[in-house]
Amino acid sequence: MSKNTYFITGGGTGGHIYPAVAVADELVKEGQEIYYIGNPSNLEYDIVSAKGYKFLPVYVHGMPRSFNFNFIKWGFRLVFEVVRAGFYILKYKPDGIFGTGGYVSAPVMIAARFLEKPYMMHDCDVQPGLVTRKLAPYAKVVSLAFEKAHEFINNKNYYINGNPIRPQFKSLSKEQARKTLELENKLTLCVMGGSQGARTINDAFVGLIENLSKKYNLQIIFQTGKKNFERVIEQLMRIYPGYESDKNLLIKPYFEDMVTVLKASDIAVSRAGSLSLSEIQAAGLASILIPYPHAAADHQRKNAKFMVEMDASLYLEDSETDENRLGEKITALLDNPEKLLELQTNALKLAKYDGVQKIVEQLRTISA
Repeated sequence: MSKNTYFITGGGTGGHIYPAVAVADELVKEGQEIYYIGNPSNLEYDIVSAKGYKFLPVYVHGMPRSFNFNFIKWGFRLVFEVVRAGFYILKYKPDGIFGTGGYVSAPVMIAARFLEKPYMMHDCDVQPGLVTRKLAPYAKVVSLAFEKAHEFINNKNYYINGNPIRPQFKSLSKEQARKTLELENKLTLCVMGGSQGARTINDAFVGLIENLSKKYNLQIIFQTGKKNFERVIEQLMRIYPGYESDKNLLIKPYFEDMVTVLKASDIAVSRAGSLSLSEIQAAGLASILIPYPHAAADHQRKNAKFMVEMDASLYLEDSETDENRLGEKITALLDNPEKLLELQTNALKLAKYDGVQKIVEQLRTISA
């Protein structure tokens, strides 16, 4: 296989970073040369630097929502960063460019279009973001995570690849995952609000823990988020003083290895970020989705509604999430094993395990 040079770009949020990094990892494994383009102030810089990949900076941030002086300033900054990205393209002469949408990838994609360099895009949401919608028509190939997403883009050369996920989702068994976490082999609920946690979900769930553990003998994995861990523990000490000796509970601020956590579970209470949904599908979980209400373009609500349409999830608005309503949703599944199995089966049907391989194969075609 000939050695090519690729630009990989995407940043700001996990939904843009992790698919880009997964593709970069696969290309490096194949002996290709990659340069990662991102904002050094964002999370992508830490992740990419830890892997030792070459990092090229662009200093761009999200577009202001209203037309004012900040918007004009942002526009000038974008133009400057497009010129910078164009300089990178002329200097390093990439054979192909891969971007995951979002504002970080915009300068590179725009520069690629002007310089007639082939590029490929991947979008992780049910409704693709603004950058994908505007630049997809000029892409050689567009990769999408969800079937419904193609309705929003103007490019006939698209593939439904799913989101790149870790290979362990396919290989790790439920029993082995539970053993790794030192849990029993029984019905398990995972509650997670992302790496930062979600206070709404945490506050609604804390009061349910004792009843779910004692009445249903339910095993619970609770990722509180780093910022909210102390608050959750204080609440628990007040309302369930014996929680520390309850063997059904595994409560942590953050789990590095979410593959094992999800594979050990049967039900997930979660936000509706696209990567979370792809991993919920790959783990074959029934889910109760509570979309983050302030997500850009309301994409989490659209993602969650899609899962409900597919009969793969139950749904709860963030504004309606309290102890009673969340408790009703969870017990609706615990009291109805048929419904639980139906959601799990339908989630698994949506799973796509080979997204990375397919994306890399398609990326090769634009640099051939």
